[in-house]
Amino acid sequence: MSAAVGRRLFLQAGLSAAAGLVIGCQMEPPKPPPGGAATVPAPELPQASAATAPFTPNAWVRVAPNGAVTIVVDKSEMGQGVETALTMLIAEELEADWSKVQIEFAPADPVYANKAIGMQVTGGSTSVRAGWEPLQKAGAAARMMLIAAAAKGWGVDASSCRAEKGEVIHAASGRRAGYGALVAQAAAVPVPQDPPLKPASERHLIGTRPARLDSGDKAAGRTEFGIDVRRPGMLTAVVVRSPVFGGKLASVDDAKAKQVKGVRQVLTIASGVAVVAEHFWAARTGAEALSIQWDEGPNAGVSSEGLMKAAAAIAKKPGKVAEAKGDAEKGLREAAKKIEAVYELPYQAHAPIEPSSCTAEIGKDGCDVWVSTQAQAFVQRVAAKISGLPPEQVRVHTMYLGGGFGRRAETDFVAEAVELAKATGAPIKVVWSREDDIRRDFYRPASYNTLRAGIGKDGAPVAWSHRIVSPSIMTRIFPQLVKNGVDHSSVEGATELPYAIPSVLVEYHLHDTGIPVGFWRSVGHSQNAYIVECFLDELAALAKQDPYEYRRKLMAGAPRLKAALELAATKAGWGAPLAPGAAGARRGRGIAAHASYGSFVAQVAEVTVANDGAVKVDRVVAAVDCGSVVHPGIVEAQIEGAIAFGLTAALRSEITIERGRVRQANFHNFKLLRLDEMPVVEVHIVPSSEHPGGIGEPGTPPIAPAVVNAIFAATGKRIRRLPVRAAELKQG
Repeated sequence: MSAAVGRRLFLQAGLSAAAGLVIGCQMEPPKPPPGGAATVPAPELPQASAATAPFTPNAWVRVAPNGAVTIVVDKSEMGQGVETALTMLIAEELEADWSKVQIEFAPADPVYANKAIGMQVTGGSTSVRAGWEPLQKAGAAARMMLIAAAAKGWGVDASSCRAEKGEVIHAASGRRAGYGALVAQAAAVPVPQDPPLKPASERHLIGTRPARLDSGDKAAGRTEFGIDVRRPGMLTAVVVRSPVFGGKLASVDDAKAKQVKGVRQVLTIASGVAVVAEHFWAARTGAEALSIQWDEGPNAGVSSEGLMKAAAAIAKKPGKVAEAKGDAEKGLREAAKKIEAVYELPYQAHAPIEPSSCTAEIGKDGCDVWVSTQAQAFVQRVAAKISGLPPEQVRVHTMYLGGGFGRRAETDFVAEAVELAKATGAPIKVVWSREDDIRRDFYRPASYNTLRAGIGKDGAPVAWSHRIVSPSIMTRIFPQLVKNGVDHSSVEGATELPYAIPSVLVEYHLHDTGIPVGFWRSVGHSQNAYIVECFLDELAALAKQDPYEYRRKLMAGAPRLKAALELAATKAGWGAPLAPGAAGARRGRGIAAHASYGSFVAQVAEVTVANDGAVKVDRVVAAVDCGSVVHPGIVEAQIEGAIAFGLTAALRSEITIERGRVRQANFHNFKLLRLDEMPVVEVHIVPSSEHPGGIGEPGTPPIAPAVVNAIFAATGKRIRRLPVRAAELKQG
């Protein structure tokens, strides 16, 4: 991956070139013309042999000789709906019969590299954005080739034929040819290099709400996730890792572990000590019986409190400049009124409902890896390195993901499985417990932020200064993308504000804490939207202006975000009084807006704060402009899920460190939003014909500030540290 390609392209770029296609076919009997009028029969097409090979001009579509259409999905399905959305893009232009479409997940192969980032990865809300035009063109090319093949067989002009629901139709003669009959003929047709797409007015699938392709099997319990994989002769492994990040094994006594029935081996591997057994329970019991001494290393004394104190000290000094517009210091000096604030965010775990797991098998013909992954390219690379095989001999079998949120882009669990498969010569499934998953995550970075701003006599902001102290994700993953000491994933959402502020200064301190960090749903936007939108609310209060109108007046240069803001406010009834809370509870309404991943989202939250300080989010109204929409239901579901995810981080969960150890272990102390705590959510989609934006992540950033701003409206208290703590809002 070149230095010019990185996470920013996840946010901005689309796939620019169409890629491969695989098709094959079968003939349907001729049908009489409309009305039964007599015509001279056109020449019949030869029947496809059952042994006819599929036609393979590229890699996304395959039509079998029996007429079955299979679409290869090159992104990972983790609940976000890409299996359905990407298939719809191809099926629309292919004119496939949606009720008969089948899918399979792509193998790890350079042909499936996301052209926006140069590798086969699902992330950055790029799936539909990157696939929008190329996948439609892949379907269109296949359709044109099938039509050309049928037209040649019938001796008619291709322009007189059309495709519909898996058939090529010649209306003048009443002939119909099922796609399955056209394998041999289509093989001789040149692949169109830049096939034209339908006008939007002729689409019949894109923009509709067909049932999701993954729903039926999931509802019936038939879906196979990574943790479900079984292989003949497979053994299961549980790995015990250092409780302190960076710790190393000093000694291990495995005598008691080996006495556990079903335990086969105890092995020392790169990440710790592995107990290999006939089944999970034996492996876990054996792991618990190990007596291990650890060299805890330099992080043994690290604590969350100490890290934040260190960050506060660092924040007193100027950082590396991420953005400078105008003269912020001069603007602050000349401002009519000024305000300063410190905002803090903790580490956050991903906590997908399916803990990490991976199955690996190394044989004479290569290495097979079955895994719930967002990054087939990374899996193949790591497995090849550990197994000693060339990448082309590593076969990655992508399973369904029980949640991802960025965690499945990592390969630590893959490395363990491949290392153990190589050491034992057997198929190995490594299974992580919930405790493993929470305590050995790559967390959303903690963040310490100092902000200063000034307003003029009219209340409008004249200067804005934001200093960020945070660990760097890119330093570990793509160090070449950290430019001039600035990790753009740490400052995204803090730079390039949508508001008309004449002087802006954003600075960054890379604070290496020794705690592993990684991509977490919406990455830096998830933190910086909270900080920016809450601090802007503070400016509105300082100016004694309505927070919605204050934002609206400053958004002249951000028309799409402004339109989303206006729609959300209108649908939420902004300005109308809220019903009073029961038993003296306080109620408030807050608003926030944020642009990320090519999409524009505004949210209004209504909250109730009880006398004991407990916060209940009653209602969230969201408006989203994500450009052209493939499946409105998926857009709505993603915004709803993003709100639930963001609310968990805002109200319930955090990762804290003590003596170099993660305090949290499972859902009893890493709390998730519960079903009865979920607000009523309304999602309104702004009609648009623009190129699609992302949708998996943009719904998360605005929810925390909308809720915190609503808490201020209800109580008059500012929340500058997450998660929200009831003790800070308790009355009396």
